[in-house]
Amino acid sequence: MKITAIETLVCNARMRNWIFVKVLTDQPGLWGWGEATLEWHTHSILGAVEDLKPLLIGQDPTRIEYLWQMMYRQHFWHSNGIVRATALSGIDIALWDILGKLHGVPCHKLWGGPVRDYIRLYCHLGGGKMEDFYETSPADATRFADLAVQAVESGFTAFKSMAVPETMPLEGLKPVRYAEKCVAAMREAVGDSIDIMVDCHARPSPRMGALFAKALEPYGLYWFEEPCWPEAVEDIAAIQRMVATPIATGERLVTQHAVREYLEKRACSVLQCDITHCGGLSEIRRIAAMAEAYRVALAPHNPQGPVSTAASLEFGFSAPSYIICESVHSDVEWRQDIMSDSFAVERSGRTVRPSDKPGLGVEINEEEVRKHPWQQEILQRTFYPDGSVGDW
Repeated sequence: MKITAIETLVCNARMRNWIFVKVLTDQPGLWGWGEATLEWHTHSILGAVEDLKPLLIGQDPTRIEYLWQMMYRQHFWHSNGIVRATALSGIDIALWDILGKLHGVPCHKLWGGPVRDYIRLYCHLGGGKMEDFYETSPADATRFADLAVQAVESGFTAFKSMAVPETMPLEGLKPVRYAEKCVAAMREAVGDSIDIMVDCHARPSPRMGALFAKALEPYGLYWFEEPCWPEAVEDIAAIQRMVATPIATGERLVTQHAVREYLEKRACSVLQCDITHCGGLSEIRRIAAMAEAYRVALAPHNPQGPVSTAASLEFGFSAPSYIICESVHSDVEWRQDIMSDSFAVERSGRTVRPSDKPGLGVEINEEEVRKHPWQQEILQRTFYPDGSVGDW
């Protein structure tokens, strides 16, 4: 059996263009689906996939590790930058889908079978608007509380929000008190039995991140996410030591080599490496083995399309340290129209049980995808009140 073609399909889903990767074989009816979505870099990803094709066409798709090594190591430049790693990830995910279909088993059975009966999902409430924080009183607390109640009423037992406002490298008490009020309102609205996560989106400086972490510690967060730039690993480690709150990070880390320093320095309690960016299912399994040695939990970043979610779930059923899956369910109303999948979400508790469908258990409706062609994503530019550039 040989790889005969690698195709990409772009599907605009408002905030991002989903990039689906289809690896075809010379065996009739056998192909695999992957995903290589990278917001605001669609054209770069399409080009990177094209660059990798010559290494793969004519190769045996079941030699997954061999092909991964070729994509990562050949042509001199290692695939440890976000664009090449994302393209590699999309192809790698598709290869595992092929292998599962070839043997008639779901991917998690290729990796030793399920280690759990179900996976819990969490949703994202979003965040307050920067202009609300800087120009008006912090009235967002009520809105966050209302969204939290809606999430619980729809069955979620955990949710995440961006209740920490964007800040300059150093500010006074106003943003800290704002975050406190928003998180306090959510906790009061849903009680102690619901898990609340707060995402800083790596916006704060290390010092502001530390101030936010200390201020929110009394509210018993499930995790506090990306308190400062991922490049500042020493500072993230210091914040982890400063508070009892579990620190989560890793969505921008590419390959196990980037993860190693975080583990060695005990910089986090939760690793969020994105399967569509870090090196695919092959690499996330290596990362999982490293994390297991340090007893660090796994909760992969997953705000993309349906193939990314299928890959995260299949991986989660096989990984002992996996704790929860990020769920995007209302980004576009036609999300279910472009796919067929076998993951039935149980509304009570928003949980998913393993499927017996082979591979990733998802098929993409190409005709429906073509109804939503590429569009330029909305530019997310952030500026502080003085006009200087901020982090979105």
